[in-house]
Amino acid sequence: MDFASGMAAFEAKHFSRAMQLLSPFADQGDKIAQHLCAIMCQNGLGTVRNETKAFELMKASAEQGYGLAQHGIGFMYLEGECAEKNGEEAAKWFRQAGAQGLQGSLTTLALMYQQGNGVPQDTQEAKRLYKLAGFDDLG
Repeated sequence: MDFASGMAAFEAKHFSRAMQLLSPFADQGDKIAQHLCAIMCQNGLGTVRNETKAFELMKASAEQGYGLAQHGIGFMYLEGECAEKNGEEAAKWFRQAGAQGLQGSLTTLALMYQQGNGVPQDTQEAKRLYKLAGFDDLG
């Protein structure tokens, strides 16, 4: 089986084929395959929706340092989708993804600080994070 073919199938939105091709790589611990399979499980794309499996795969990928998965699991915790809602845990994962330069993670974390959602409200930290994300002042 070919990883590149699985990626191409995912990008072409042939999700059943993508799941078939990428699952063995995810099972072997490939962080990109785990992330993509997590997305498909979370949304029922090419497979039956399975929030437990989605969380397990996203976390496994995130724990390997894959920024997009760190961002993804951050949102799972922030929104309470596939995981119990936990703002502190969400902030932890957004920080890790943000440290890799993911603008969306920095922006989400800034908004969390601006609103005091899962973290103590801190306007100065929000401003700092927005600037890191490439925005002026508060968003």
